Amino acid sequence: MISRAERLANYVILSVFAVFALGPVVVILAAALGPADSGGTAGLANFAAAWEAGRFGTYLRTSLAVSAFVVVVSVVLSIMSGYAFGTMRFRGQAVLFYLFMLGIMMPSEAIAVPLYFDLRSLGLIDTFWSVSLPQVALSVAFGTFWMRAYFRASNRAIVEAARIDGASSWRILWQVLLPPARPAVVTLTVLVFMWTWNEFLIPLIMVTSESLRTAPLGLAFFQGQYTSGFTLLAAGSVIVATPVVLFYLFLQRHFVRGLLQGAVRE
Repeated sequence: MISRAERLANYVILSVFAVFALGPVVVILAAALGPADSGGTAGLANFAAAWEAGRFGTYLRTSLAVSAFVVVVSVVLSIMSGYAFGTMRFRGQAVLFYLFMLGIMMPSEAIAVPLYFDLRSLGLIDTFWSVSLPQVALSVAFGTFWMRAYFRASNRAIVEAARIDGASSWRILWQVLLPPARPAVVTLTVLVFMWTWNEFLIPLIMVTSESLRTAPLGLAFFQGQYTSGFTLLAAGSVIVATPVVLFYLFLQRHFVRGLLQGAVRE
């Protein structure tokens, strides 16, 4: 049993880390709501000024489209590949799984330049696909590992009972195993959405059109082209971060449950 002193020490340590984590957020919010560097606007007017000057409406639409596509395709493919690796036995299984794991171990910086030339040869540079498809590939690698671990730890008796009743592998996946896997799937969805939304390198290399810039990339150009002050930059940063925060808050209960259940178990 934890003593009162140990509990107090835990709260003190957690409070210190909370201050370090939330301190920069409070500074950015205070700057975004404070008086502008030029002295003209303050408060919520800073967000309106940043929105109009930085064209964040276009960037947010692009980020939402890319993130939605990457999340849907990656999660569906990860569920199917994780189910295959976690419940089936086939020739070359180990080799194929370790090939998937290369996608986790290989940093995106190492493949960005070769990937650029590959996509250019296919005529996909400066398109929606040049931003989304590489991120699908990177996300499926982790998603396969994540869902494989969950399906390997699933109740085998339920699967065998479904097979005895004549259920196909497809039906076992979607109607038997997937409903209890909702916390693990939601956790994967949140992680993929956050990674995709915050991705900077791939959009920077793959697109030149302003209409295809994602929100983080647009924020970087906003800093260099439209403002050198800190107030509007802070307001733009809050605008770019808000969708991720809202998405996490909406799914946080399932996200935490997926982590606490130990979705990654071997």
